[in-house]
Amino acid sequence: MTDVHSIKASLLHSLAQRQEENTPYRHWQLQDLIPETAGDAIAALPFPIARIKDTAGKRETHNASRNFFSVRNRADHPVVEQVSQAFQARDIVQALEETFAIELKGNYLRIEHCQDIGDFWLEPHTDIGAKKFTLLIGYTRAPEAAAWGTSIYYHRDRFYGNAPFGFNKGLVFIPSKHTWHGFEKRTISSTRTSIIVNYVTPDWRNRHELSFPDQPVQ
Repeated sequence: MTDVHSIKASLLHSLAQRQEENTPYRHWQLQDLIPETAGDAIAALPFPIARIKDTAGKRETHNASRNFFSVRNRADHPVVEQVSQAFQARDIVQALEETFAIELKGNYLRIEHCQDIGDFWLEPHTDIGAKKFTLLIGYTRAPEAAAWGTSIYYHRDRFYGNAPFGFNKGLVFIPSKHTWHGFEKRTISSTRTSIIVNYVTPDWRNRHELSFPDQPVQ
């Protein structure tokens, strides 16, 4: 049975098995981040899919239809609550800080649930600013999804390659002026389901996106 304890144990094991890459900037690849039952529950969340012909390269294009592990969704969906509690937990936050040499105390947990379809694409960007940590995790089992990884760049105008993508596979980087990433346009034949885990600074304006808007991580 999946619970917060089993999710935390899985996260800690995945962190210990991480693979570090240093080109074009420092980032890490992870596998088996949470128990498969929790991953299947994330993939099955009944959130509506935003059907927009062209995102203009930004998720903000469809802000009104974006889905988050928010207070309301924590109450409505057990897996949202369990995963949120795991990433909010002091021991997981400490493990992330020690593993990636970062300071997260005082920041806030934000997890977005993404369902990308069709000709979805994202322009190169860095996440620099209010985001202090970025973890992208795939939750699509389709074999063709292996080609749907996050695009990584040397800089805005020079493509490096696409990260591995698949069910329960993750990509971590610490936002800086060098962490250019996006999504090169590819035809997505089904639905590219993923979550994006961020810890954001206290001045994050869209409080409804936060899992615990009144509780910074400790």
